[in-house]
Amino acid sequence: MRKSLVVGINDYPGAHLSGCVNDAIAMASVLATHGDGSPNFHNKILTSPDPINRAFLRASVEALFSGDADIALLYFSGHGLVKSTGGYIVTPDFKKYDEGVSMDDILTLANQSKAKDKVIILDCCHSGAFGTPALTGNHIAQLSEGLTVLTASSEIESALEFNGSGVFTALVVSALQGGAADLRGHVTPGGIYAYVDQALGAWDQRPIFKTNVTRFTSLRSVPPQVPLATLRKLVDYFPAAQDEHALNPSYEFTDPSHDDAKVAIFKDLQKFEGVGLVVPVDEEHMYFAAMNSKSCRLTALGFQYWRLVKENKV
Repeated sequence: MRKSLVVGINDYPGAHLSGCVNDAIAMASVLATHGDGSPNFHNKILTSPDPINRAFLRASVEALFSGDADIALLYFSGHGLVKSTGGYIVTPDFKKYDEGVSMDDILTLANQSKAKDKVIILDCCHSGAFGTPALTGNHIAQLSEGLTVLTASSEIESALEFNGSGVFTALVVSALQGGAADLRGHVTPGGIYAYVDQALGAWDQRPIFKTNVTRFTSLRSVPPQVPLATLRKLVDYFPAAQDEHALNPSYEFTDPSHDDAKVAIFKDLQKFEGVGLVVPVDEEHMYFAAMNSKSCRLTALGFQYWRLVKENKV
């Protein structure tokens, strides 16, 4: 079972936000299904103006991390606060000395959870404080195995909204829609972080990524850039990873000597080149490698996928 708690709060007395409910709806929508429409996460959505007080949110987080789900995912968009006692996700019933749910308490619940993977995504100011308890001086992350944290900003930064959405969440949603997918079509937390990190400049808010995992975790899958049946042919075209695949004009359909079987292979090799798995040797383009009877070889990325095919992981 894959379950998620998706929270978006706009309505804070005297501190209204405009994009958090939109963010929560967008996140829940993209998490609900994979790219082919098949079911993915079972979402529970909490958004204002429905009443979301501290006790209710705390109870909902406890329910999320109870049981032994395959993945338990918490997403929060709203106000965040950090003070001497640690970080907090703020609820609309906030008051001095009782601003909301403690990030340290959520960390404890996630660390104690029996879920195989726990993923926490926070789009709020000072969210980078999550995972480094105040008890340790906010410097040492304490994550149990299987826990991953992705936050919009560091503990000293604000999280910005733009055009009715959080800047961070808009990028995360784009990543989940396929922007961060690997060649097999999997979107992982690490892939999302890399996508968001590269999209934000050095002077923008800086996303934070903390993880302690020992297994591959895919949050969503989309149709792969190269069909998996084609990707598996890597080991046929390159029996050993260091091999070069010799080409000649018969691989190119425009040549009078073309061979249909070799043309079909060449189309696959060109697809591999297009996604960075293969490069021509001593030529700039695959066409000239064929016409001049050169060869092609695997790139470092190509070797990685060749190995995955060899190990029956594709």
